[in-house]
Amino acid sequence: MSMPTAFDAREIIAGLRAGRPPKSGALDWFAQGLASGEVSDAQAGAFAMAICLQGLGEAGRVALTRAMQASGEQLDWDMPGPVLDKHSTGGIGDCTSLLLAPALAACGAYVPMISGRGLGHTGGTLDKLESIPGLRTDMTAAQLRDQIGQTRCAIIAASPQIAPADRRLYAIRDVTATVDSIDLITASILSKKLAAGLEGLVLDVKCGSGAFMKTEAEARVLAQALVSTAQGAGCMTTALITDMNQPLAAAAGNALEVIAVMETLTGSAINPALWDLTAALGGEALALGGLAADAEDGALKIEAALETGVAAEFFGRMIAAQGGPADFVDRWPDRLPAAPVVIDLCCGNRGYVAAIDTEMLGQVVVQLGGGRLHQSDRINPSVGLSQIMGVGEEVEPGAALLQIHAASTADAEAAIERLAQAYTIREEAPEDLPLIYGRIT
Repeated sequence: MSMPTAFDAREIIAGLRAGRPPKSGALDWFAQGLASGEVSDAQAGAFAMAICLQGLGEAGRVALTRAMQASGEQLDWDMPGPVLDKHSTGGIGDCTSLLLAPALAACGAYVPMISGRGLGHTGGTLDKLESIPGLRTDMTAAQLRDQIGQTRCAIIAASPQIAPADRRLYAIRDVTATVDSIDLITASILSKKLAAGLEGLVLDVKCGSGAFMKTEAEARVLAQALVSTAQGAGCMTTALITDMNQPLAAAAGNALEVIAVMETLTGSAINPALWDLTAALGGEALALGGLAADAEDGALKIEAALETGVAAEFFGRMIAAQGGPADFVDRWPDRLPAAPVVIDLCCGNRGYVAAIDTEMLGQVVVQLGGGRLHQSDRINPSVGLSQIMGVGEEVEPGAALLQIHAASTADAEAAIERLAQAYTIREEAPEDLPLIYGRIT
């Protein structure tokens, strides 16, 4: 793609640092420079820092999002139904994407879900999916179009051609302490999603001890920025602000979360929070795409797709199309890897689970090998935590608060020391935690 009319990177950075709105076309030029390499790493870092310190405002966020979206390949679709997707800001035990993509497809949507890997203490959808033997998540645009045409849903990694300006800027933000800028977070998330040619997007913005946004107020600011920017860039969008003061599912770890998904899809065990949030997010998406009268009607359609097993059929087709076992839905207990060591974390007191340091649970999963401490680390898909007791549950002395799945006894014992600090047990039952705090439209 050719560069827009030439600008001076130093002039753009100086203007941003002084708090002046960028000139028309300046952010387009800078994004193309990030993608092509014309903008240096030093200039990219200064650009990110200037935005982090001064902000861009709503119009600037939209302009930066559009510029990064246009820095690479953009997909377009000619499908007989709406093209929809969902994005989560990251949490523990959050495997809704694996349920939602096939459930939306079962309701008539087309779902080219471009997902990410684990980031910090939070799990990644691609890492979870890749615990299924043989499954691949790297796909060309042509392969993605073919699969969407055949199965209506796919969960894949962003190709290097999708929003390359964001790929470059994100790596630089990680080493320049500019990750937590609302403007940069917004443009990063949405540039990739909008490049996928979506007609509707539902956002799951997490808040609580296991989220990047620890308070509801912080999550609400991010959700509002995401929704207004996406709408300004031409994509119908709704956000739900949801709880992450405890794991969403009763499992954390790649294969263990796939087990939770399969139990839900096949009806062998239902996690109420996982089910309810999948239905709520899916209902919003179907309403945006015109496949439901409103979000409540859409949630009922998602629940029907799960209850009848139609979502499981679409999931099985998607897994087979991406190289996984053709019989995965029927034989998933035999197909997923299992850790050699499983140890209980036992409670010492009688009482109720009053609070969970959910971020610590995520950190322990990473240290067990279920995430990456360094970019080059290989993930062990079998390790993690299961049968996690939630806030409000009553416990007796000696009862298991959770199970640790580890590669060795030493790893499991090291995890016990940290996990014991993650649970607060009190004599009185705590108030119930809400699943959904709010909705931004």
